[in-house]
Amino acid sequence: MVIVYMCYGSAHSSVVAASIHVGLLPTDRVPTYEEIISLPHYDKTSNNEIGTLFYMGKDEFGNEVYIVGARNGRKIVTKAIYSFLSLYGISKKDILVVDALPTIGLTTKIGGITSRRLGIIFLGRPITVYGILKKYNNFVKLVTDVKTKFQIRS
Repeated sequence: MVIVYMCYGSAHSSVVAASIHVGLLPTDRVPTYEEIISLPHYDKTSNNEIGTLFYMGKDEFGNEVYIVGARNGRKIVTKAIYSFLSLYGISKKDILVVDALPTIGLTTKIGGITSRRLGIIFLGRPITVYGILKKYNNFVKLVTDVKTKFQIRS
């Protein structure tokens, strides 16, 4: 199975969710600031990379896990992923696209705008991490739910 965590810019919520999924972040505690900012792709995706799938690793079941940023076109990007992969004989039941954006709050959104859109990284990045840490249990729940659904489907 291919699992794709999707968010606005593939810089924050999708990175954190996918990192939990593949074991780069813990499920039994809130990670440290350093653990978050050291993640691959965290707060680093540029505008021209929106819509690009980034490989994050394999989970314990051997599923490949990716992230993608879709801006405000998450429904369209989801449809495009499913339709493109179906051209290669990959069934919709073998792909799971997960919207990670609802896991974050206003703090992370403000930090993301400050860092990614306005380019004030030294200010925005710490704000995003603070917001992620405040809502970390949302991410753990999302990933746990995804893994539970996967086990039911396999």
